[in-house]
Amino acid sequence: MYYHPWVSFIVSQGVPLQTIALLLMVPVVATLVAFFRQVVGIKAFGIYTPSIITFALFAFDPNGLKYGIAIFVSIILVGMVSRFILKQFRLLYLPRVAITISIVALAILGILVAGGHFHRTGLASVSIFPLLIMITLAEKFVATQIEKGSKAAFFLALETLLISLVGYALISWDMLTILILRYPWIILFTFVINFTLGKWTGLRIVEYFRFRKILPHL
Repeated sequence: MYYHPWVSFIVSQGVPLQTIALLLMVPVVATLVAFFRQVVGIKAFGIYTPSIITFALFAFDPNGLKYGIAIFVSIILVGMVSRFILKQFRLLYLPRVAITISIVALAILGILVAGGHFHRTGLASVSIFPLLIMITLAEKFVATQIEKGSKAAFFLALETLLISLVGYALISWDMLTILILRYPWIILFTFVINFTLGKWTGLRIVEYFRFRKILPHL
C-alpha cells in the first residue's frame, strides 16, 4: 500500500505505522472536541479528557466500544458511590481523590475477575494502559462533583462519553487513516479550523434550542 514518503521514512526508522497514524489523529480528535465545545455547546471534561478517552476506547480493540463503555460507566458509578460514602468523613481533596482512585482500581480489578469467571476473555485480558487512562477519569469526576455537584458531573461525564464515541468512530474509519497516511499534510487544516473556532462569536447549537422561545423576539 502506498504511503507518503515522509511516513515511509519514519517507518524505516523503526516507528510502528499504527503509532504514526494515531499521533497524526491527535490533532483531528482535538479539533473535533474543540468543535463540539465551541459550536455545538457540549462541554464535557475539557479537551484533554475526551481526547484521551477516545484513544483509550481504541486501545480496547477489537471490543473497544463494548468493554470500553462498560469500564467508563463503571468508573462513573463507583465514583458517585465513593463520593456519597466519603462525604460524611469531611476529608481534604487530595486524600479523598486518592481513596476514590484506589476504590475505582479495585472495582475495575473485580470487573476483570468477573469477566474471566464468566469467560469474557476479551474483558479479562484488557491491557493495563487503557485501564489506567480510564481510571484517571475518576479524579476529573470527583473534582467536578465537589465544584458543581453530582448531577452536573454526571451529565459532563455523559457528554465526555458522547464526544469520545464520535472520536472513536473517526479514528476507526479506515478511509480516513489511509488518507492521512498518504497525505499527512492535510493535518495542517486542523490549525486553520482551530483558528476559525478561536474567532467564533455566534451562539452554540444547544443555545438555539435553549433560547428558542425568545430568539424570534430579538
